[in-house]
Amino acid sequence: MAIAQAMCTSFKKELMLGTHNFATNGNSFKIALYAEGGGGKSSTTATLGAATTAYTTTGEVANSGSYAAGGGALTNIAPTTSSTTAFTDFADISFTTATITAMGALIYNDTNSDKAVAVLDFGSNKTSTSGTFTIQFPTADLNNAIIRIGT
Repeated sequence: MAIAQAMCTSFKKELMLGTHNFATNGNSFKIALYAEGGGGKSSTTATLGAATTAYTTTGEVANSGSYAAGGGALTNIAPTTSSTTAFTDFADISFTTATITAMGALIYNDTNSDKAVAVLDFGSNKTSTSGTFTIQFPTADLNNAIIRIGT
């Protein structure tokens, strides 16, 4: 599989360097959609995983409806803690009137050189045909939030 669910290794280091600011008025984060098997803008398959360091157009799905190259802007949910875990998440995002087939996505920091945060593997192709393509993020809590740091 060319798309593997992962928190990007470079992101972990960049957290220690203060590169990413998830505060409500902090950095801007985006999510881009990717095809596997050449279904994107070119015949090249997306290769995304823990080693991904930045947004790439390779294998990104084609522009359609409200989806455009680079993906969509995410709305941050302010970081918080519960017990010994710190976490943050994003509001769900939808692309309308879009014909999209995507196998995964990349969350990246649009403010700081498009640095990669996390790769999402949808597990199989997800499709919309002249409809709404929605990415539903998990509940923003200590067990489910998309970004969690705990013991």
